[in-house]
Amino acid sequence: MHENQLLPSACHPASTRGRRYAEEPAPTRSEYQRDRDRIVHSTAFRRLVYKTQVFLNHEGDLFRTRLTHSLEVAQLGRSIARTLGLNEDLVEAISLAHDLGHTPFGHAGQDALHACMSGHGGFEHNLQSLRVVDSLELRYPQYDGLNLTFETREGILKHCSRAHAQALELGEPGGVGQRFLLRQQPSLEAQLCNLADEIAYNAHDIDDGVRSGLITLEQLREVPLFDRYRAQAQAEFPGLGAPSGQRRLLYDAIRRMLSAQVYDVIEATNLALARAMPASVEDVRQLPPLVVFGDVMREQSQALKRFLFHNLYRHARVTQTTDQARRVVRDLFELYLSSPREMKPAYAERNLAAADRSAAARVVADFIAGMTDRYAMREHERLTGQRLLG
Repeated sequence: MHENQLLPSACHPASTRGRRYAEEPAPTRSEYQRDRDRIVHSTAFRRLVYKTQVFLNHEGDLFRTRLTHSLEVAQLGRSIARTLGLNEDLVEAISLAHDLGHTPFGHAGQDALHACMSGHGGFEHNLQSLRVVDSLELRYPQYDGLNLTFETREGILKHCSRAHAQALELGEPGGVGQRFLLRQQPSLEAQLCNLADEIAYNAHDIDDGVRSGLITLEQLREVPLFDRYRAQAQAEFPGLGAPSGQRRLLYDAIRRMLSAQVYDVIEATNLALARAMPASVEDVRQLPPLVVFGDVMREQSQALKRFLFHNLYRHARVTQTTDQARRVVRDLFELYLSSPREMKPAYAERNLAAADRSAAARVVADFIAGMTDRYAMREHERLTGQRLLG
């Protein structure tokens, strides 16, 4: 979408708050297109192909990974942004980068690493994603990180504790931590990415859950948001009710559900924008969230999340695997902290040069968080002689 077609309250690349290190503009790309390209070419982005969501990497080739999830979020986000008059390139950049800081083994890995870091500032994947793009990627001679624009960095930092926001504000006054201290909203594009993330993972967790055999289409009859579209698909195509049609029935119901959620966000957001009439990005910051579901869709989306939590994420087969994954992360953390030279040389050097134990532990967390599932499994087997997964 051309810049003159954007809403006044959208992020216009010509009005960006800039990069931490000044650079000359690119002749053929906007600032947010440059951000997207830097993210796609980063090492952390490539690793997402072997970082998983609910099902771990060894459990099957067709389950979602962090990479496929990020692509789905970007696709949904761009579709909605185009209709609303928001900046598609910024939405894409944020979407592709929002999971760069995720640990191996999904949320189980994050929970385990957070517990390991409890005495050293904790671990949070949104903050880690920011660390990746700000300092851990080493691609340019002039600076650490990718030197992304403020708007992309702000969108990546979806959540942040007050303590972490205060630390960010000390290092970058008026930067990406400030809105958490002032209790302000991020840009419309960042708000959209948050909602597209939710829409994407709810849909693909249904797909992966049924594919795995852990949840069934019959169980999903109790979820109004899904069952309405299953019934529509089956009424239009009666043959999908046969066992041979179940896979197509699932896909068609999910497709209809996704479309309904997209249209609901567009309608509800247009209504919220018309009521609030923000004239700039700064106006957006002072207002409640504007990129939203309608009331009915929001409640039905929450009901779907509750169903998935109880029937998929807490399924005995999933928890058995994630318990083992947590042990892998805990063991690696303890081993690297006591024997830092077992890490790659660059991390070992940083660890040994750390000013205190918390700084040394943060280096270990950086190393583990950057691992793929299979690399973490191999390292654990190398260091312990045990094979817990795979």
